[in-house]
Amino acid sequence: MARQAASGRPPRRKRFGQHFLHDPAAIRRIVAALAPRAGDHLVEIGPGRGALTRELLECADCTLDAIEIDRDLAARLAAAFAGDARHALHVGDALEFDFTALAALRGGRLRIVGNLPYNISTALLFRLLAHADAILDAHVMLQREVVARLAAQPGSADYGRLTVMLAPRVAVERLFDLGPGAFQPPPRVWSAVARLTVLTKPRFTVSRRYAEVVQAAFAHRRKTLRNALARLMSGAEIAACGLDPGARPATLAPQEFNTLALALDRARV
Repeated sequence: MARQAASGRPPRRKRFGQHFLHDPAAIRRIVAALAPRAGDHLVEIGPGRGALTRELLECADCTLDAIEIDRDLAARLAAAFAGDARHALHVGDALEFDFTALAALRGGRLRIVGNLPYNISTALLFRLLAHADAILDAHVMLQREVVARLAAQPGSADYGRLTVMLAPRVAVERLFDLGPGAFQPPPRVWSAVARLTVLTKPRFTVSRRYAEVVQAAFAHRRKTLRNALARLMSGAEIAACGLDPGARPATLAPQEFNTLALALDRARV
């Protein structure tokens, strides 16, 4: 068994990318942005040492499910979740968690909150996207550069695959930045808090091949569409969609990627 830190706290697991939020002012701002309401089903990803968790447990008439991969940390949090059916601690990997099943169990869509580990933040966002129908919104702390990518516009340096994949289902709002001192140990980068709201109605009907087209386009983002999508379609087929085969992928709006994907759907039929 791993030794306890001198402070009595469980040791930090570097493989989990742990930087624990501890600044009371930052925690208050996050809870204020979340603005929990009676009947909300809250889900905290990575409660860690429980600084934010303690505030969420105080939210009246809300359920709270927390997902913690570190068993030592989970053991220390277990007592706070005992004896109340509204609260549950799940020991496991959020990348494998079934958010849809939890929403069915709780009887409503989920509100996600958490300090997402930088090393798996993109993968976690894609996991949440896969369960979008079960999620109302997410208030998440991410590396500041990742939040810039989420909110990027076509043609900007930050615009890329993550932006385009979330765009049909999610509205992104950048809320505020957090300096390294808000965390223990301090990371080497700044963080930012973002609100991701799942749209009641998608911005457009997404093609089955949307993800495939977006991934191919941004695999080599400096290539032209003609070259980036050569495995999927010809320059003439791109032009038939009303798009310039010589354009760079980062200049296309999300719906234009969907236009290309729909053309592939029709060609397959």
